[in-house]
Formats: sequence, structure tokens, C-alpha cells
Amino acid sequence: MNDSESQLILASSSPRRKALLDQIGVQYSVLPTDIDERALDDELPEHYVQRLAAAKSQRGRDLTGAVVPVLGADTIVVVERNILGKPKNKDQALEMLRCLSGRSHRVLSAVSIRSNQHLQALSATTVHFRALSEHEIEAYWDSGEPCDKAGAYGIQGIAAIFVSRIEGSFTGVVGLPLFETSELLMKTGVECSLA
Repeated sequence: MNDSESQLILASSSPRRKALLDQIGVQYSVLPTDIDERALDDELPEHYVQRLAAAKSQRGRDLTGAVVPVLGADTIVVVERNILGKPKNKDQALEMLRCLSGRSHRVLSAVSIRSNQHLQALSATTVHFRALSEHEIEAYWDSGEPCDKAGAYGIQGIAAIFVSRIEGSFTGVVGLPLFETSELLMKTGVECSLA
């Protein structure tokens, strides 16, 4: 898309976030941003995910001097108070999946939009996993799906068969809570298309 046609800058290269914005008909351009994603000492997961989303939108604004709003987002998986990010390797992914097996966890997804003001929203969803066998965990890793996803799974993919139920936002678990995002976009004058 031509930048001059964009209503929004997405400060992310996530294919899932792009697909979700496409779903609601927002015209956007993509500007991947690199930020330090290390958690601060004793930082609560809710603060961490909101801080990262805000840092991404600020970085996008700083890089472009944008006249259109800049959207940053971040999604994390939380078991108790432990943040499960993207796995660095197979061992870490298998450990995460074993940790999620047979229990519930929270997925926190923060959205930050910067225009002439800074708006933020946080989506919290509880996801219940059935018990997973070692064979399923290994086979899921072999599918390639866990590699670039928080908590080593994608609910919109094969891992949907592991999820017995969710309480909250499905799109928040995917990576961009559309209800909250559309509410913020409307406040900045960006319209979602229903056609």
C-alpha cells in the first residue's frame, strides 16, 4: 500500500497483526520497530506488556514524525506471574508447552496508539489447555508453528485443538484485540470498514 493512502502506521512486522487489521478494513503501512524487550526487576506482567506496546508506538512516531496515528502492540502469555515470551529454541518451546498443558493461563495483549494524544488499552484473556501428551508436544514443535509465538503456540493455528475454552478476546490471544483496537482507532479518527 502507498504510504499516502495509509490511515495508520503499524509499528510491527507481525503477520497476525496485519491480518487482523486487514479483517477490519483499516488502510495501514508497516514499520517494524526494534525495542529492548527485557522485563524490569519486579515488573508486573500487565505493566510490562503495556510498556512494550507504548515503546513500539513511540519508536514508530520517532522514526517517522508521522502525521497519521502509529499503532504499537504486544502480546504475552502469563502463567502465574511468569511471562512466557517467544521461545528461543526447541527445548524452551517444549518446556513452555509442558507448562501450559492441563492448566489455564492468561494472555495479555496491549495496544498503544499515538497521534496528537496517547491512547492505550489492555486485553486480558484466560485460556484453558487440555492435557498434552509428549507426542503431541513434539509433533506440534515439528509443525514449525510455535517458533515465533508468545508461549510457543498460535491459537489461530493447529494449537486450537489444545484449547478447551477461552474467557475473553480471541483476537487478543492472536495478537491484536480488535474490540479494544477499533475503540481506540475511532477516537483518533481512523475508521474501520464493515464492507
